[in-house]
Amino acid sequence: MNEDTMGEYLKYLGAVRGVSTRTLDAYGKDLSHFKNYCGNHDIVPERAGPYEVQSFIADLSAEGIASVSVNRALSAIRGYYRWLIRFGRRQDNPCGNLRNLKTPRALPSYLREEEMASFAELPDTAGILWPVRDKALILVMYSAGLRISELVSLSLANLEADLGGARVIGKGDKERYVFFSAEARESLEEYLVERNSRVKAVGPDGAAPTDKVFVNRKGGAISVPGVRWIISKYAERSGLEKNIHPHSLRHSFATHLVNSGCDVRVVQELLGHASISTTQRYTHVEIERLKKVYARARGVRS
Repeated sequence: MNEDTMGEYLKYLGAVRGVSTRTLDAYGKDLSHFKNYCGNHDIVPERAGPYEVQSFIADLSAEGIASVSVNRALSAIRGYYRWLIRFGRRQDNPCGNLRNLKTPRALPSYLREEEMASFAELPDTAGILWPVRDKALILVMYSAGLRISELVSLSLANLEADLGGARVIGKGDKERYVFFSAEARESLEEYLVERNSRVKAVGPDGAAPTDKVFVNRKGGAISVPGVRWIISKYAERSGLEKNIHPHSLRHSFATHLVNSGCDVRVVQELLGHASISTTQRYTHVEIERLKKVYARARGVRS
């Protein structure tokens, strides 16, 4: 048995599976930790059984390692044994009956309604980037609850003639209809005038002008990293001590709808969630808010 089968496995993940360097580094550390554990117990990793793997995972938990990190280690080990089996180096997977640890589901990051209103006004006052575009981008993304991928792929042909909404393609190529607020519609209308003049001014490079709604300063389609960068710049100017990112706008949209009494199944449709359980976490946000209000009220009374 090759003593460095774990190294071979990592090379396979990088060269054949295209796994990112960051993930490879994390898996490498997890597998090295497991290899040391096996060595300390006079076990050859390639021959370890369910008991050894389970004991290793139990030790990680006992050390206070976060469940997310423990599950990542288990994923690395599970994949390693699958690889051994695939290439005829082992007959069974000792992780076959081991389940991931339950992880606490973090509540989504969102802005309160007054914070969202203030954030949407930042392009008018910050004097950075492309104010008209940025305000339209923020309001469209928020008022329709769009994912960042849905925003950047939104084309002019997807927009309704009155700019009251649009057809978007979400996860799994599922199409849905979304609505824009009056403020978003007004901002979008103002932006499109500047957008069209900028796209027409693109130099003659032989490529057809983009049909995407949101473009960069050069008139090309805006990218996902570009949107993240725009939101991060306004987050810096906002003064809000929150982790504001593009998905925060979608979270805020959903939370505000639930807080205003909108049926969760309606919110599910607007967000394009396949499962109602994914949408129900926004009811938890409201519950947590009420708990804090109650705690403050109790504090005042005492």
